[in-house]
Amino acid sequence: MPWLLRDGTVLASLEVASSRRDRRRGLLGRDGLEGALLIERTKSVHTIGMRFPIDVAHLADDGTVLRTTTMARQRLGLPVFTAAKVLEAEAGAFRHWELMPGQQLEVRRGEEPA
Repeated sequence: MPWLLRDGTVLASLEVASSRRDRRRGLLGRDGLEGALLIERTKSVHTIGMRFPIDVAHLADDGTVLRTTTMARQRLGLPVFTAAKVLEAEAGAFRHWELMPGQQLEVRRGEEPA
């Protein structure tokens, strides 16, 4: 299982959407999310058809947080043209994780890091 880390500290378990099908589906049809979802190769997201509001972070290719926002249901997000991927979590998660632009995130696969 992949994990989302910042400065070696685990923030959350992570799902990675890398295939076209997984990226298109995202969080549609779900009632919530444990952890976070990383959508690779995208610059924008939407919440049309979603059942809950989400926190969204646009990330550079190296995992640096470029922009964060909270999106209500039924919204279209603006693209961040310098982004390479987008991180999604349930609304309020980023505040809990103290996630801010400029921080660098890491994806680690395997067992939960110590």
